[in-house]
Amino acid sequence: MANPIIGSPDAFTKHNQSQPGYGQPQPGYGQPQGFDPYQQQAPQPTAAVMTLDDVLAKTAITLGVVAAAAVVAFMFVPLAFITPALIASGIVGLITVFLVASRPRIPVGGVLFYAVVEGLFIGVFSKFFEYLYPGIVVSAVLATFVTAGVTLFAYKFFNIRVTERFRKIVFIATASLAGVLLVNFVLAIFGIDTGMRSAGGSPGLLAIGISIVAVILAVLNLVTDFDSVERGIAMRAPANESWRAAFGITVTMVWLYTEIVRIMSYFRN
Repeated sequence: MANPIIGSPDAFTKHNQSQPGYGQPQPGYGQPQGFDPYQQQAPQPTAAVMTLDDVLAKTAITLGVVAAAAVVAFMFVPLAFITPALIASGIVGLITVFLVASRPRIPVGGVLFYAVVEGLFIGVFSKFFEYLYPGIVVSAVLATFVTAGVTLFAYKFFNIRVTERFRKIVFIATASLAGVLLVNFVLAIFGIDTGMRSAGGSPGLLAIGISIVAVILAVLNLVTDFDSVERGIAMRAPANESWRAAFGITVTMVWLYTEIVRIMSYFRN
């Protein structure tokens, strides 16, 4: 339950249990009246299921759209418009996450729309920090993908087990942090500085601690994402659910990147 999109064990199955053949014996196993064993039966159609290759391909597409939109925003949004662009894209992106994640069948257009909006957010976010700390963006991008790769390696080769207790702890911690940061974001819009976030000034211990906790939680969310994808593949979730997997992983990767940028800026400062 950490990632609201794919963090629950039944993320890929709860909306699809009414589909013919899903989680049930395929039709055609019985012998109806008048069955002729010597007469060849037509093969029963089987629905396509989610595979690891599909998840990787869709995740690459979604992250590619995020990167392309980020490059456009980084190059063409003037510094004077960074603050309103950050606020607008952040709010639209947050609303899009909940609208897309709540749909029984994941809308591909909604996922790509989120990728564009979040790409714009990442672009202006990166431009702001690059202006203050030249070279930080390239370092943060590399650090993000290295962190994700190391997390995946540890999950696979150290045989990390994601229990329900683990999921609940990560969910509660993530939801608590998200609530605190949302309140801080609203207060910041009205010019109230709580010291939880810092950009361009001298960060306090609270800001550094918040970012460290956020990076750790983002990594733990990646672990639950990987486990949820494995569960979905094992339970033969419908092929369209690979977009849900890509969507959830992209949300976590974007969060991880923004927190890495922040914590790097604190130590650069």
